This record gives sequence, C-alpha cells and structure tokens, in this order.
Amino acid sequence: MALVIVDAENVRRSRWPNVSQEQLVRRAREWAASEGHQLLIVFDGASPEDAPDLVGAQNADDAIVELGSGLDDQWWLVSSDRGLRERVGSGPSRVVGGGSFLRTI
Repeated sequence: MALVIVDAENVRRSRWPNVSQEQLVRRAREWAASEGHQLLIVFDGASPEDAPDLVGAQNADDAIVELGSGLDDQWWLVSSDRGLRERVGSGPSRVVGGGSFLRTI
C-alpha cells in the first residue's frame, strides 16, 4: 500500500472535456479503495469538500513538494507536470502521468 498524492488540476485537465473536481474525487476514491492505497488529492484553491483526503492550497505544486519532503519512499506522485516532477526528485517511489491515471480510474 502506498500514499498516492494527486495533482488534481493536472489530472482533471489531461482530458477534454475536463473532468469535474467531484468526478475526479469520486473516481480516485473508488480506485484507491479497490487497490488498497491511501489517497491525497491536492487542489489549487479550495477543495470541493472538507475531507481528510483532500487538500486545498494556494499553490498545489508547492503543497505537494512540502508534503512529499516529509515522506519515505512509499508514496506515488500523480502528475504530468515536468517542473513538479523535477522538484520532488527521487522522493516518490512511482510517478504516474495525469492522463494515464485518469484512464486507470
């Protein structure tokens, strides 16, 4: 089991038409439950609901970098953002592209 940190806006916008925040949250939660992973979805701005697996941040990339810096290697990053991937470096044990994740869930 891994903690999967999702760059919400990157995933939502990886497909046209964009997936709604609510649809992303629902589908990601269902996937995480079926796969046995913990989930943390990070949004730019407010999250669509107040829940422990959702984080609203002024800047999601900065929040993800901060969250990841305190974790061991048992976390995954879900984002296609190359800049964010560079910033987290070798921290995550797995990196999944936003579009790939969306097709999976």
